Amino acid sequence: MKRIVLALALIPVADVAAAQTKQSAPIGSADAKVRLQTLGYKDVHDLRRGSDGQWTAKATKGNVEKSVTVPTRGPVVAR
Repeated sequence: MKRIVLALALIPVADVAAAQTKQSAPIGSADAKVRLQTLGYKDVHDLRRGSDGQWTAKATKGNVEKSVTVPTRGPVVAR
């Protein structure tokens, strides 16, 4: 009987742990820079992290400087 109660008590804990692993982990500045470089961007500078966890920077691609945003998930956005 105690084993059943213990097993039922652990179910919510397992759900919380699974939910935490599904969230995207924050990326560091080195990760953001490498991600941009693998997409062909060069001269990455002014790299700053916003309050939302996204990184913004200036980078050059095809001899054109662009403002880029590196989100924790999803594609890089260039303007």
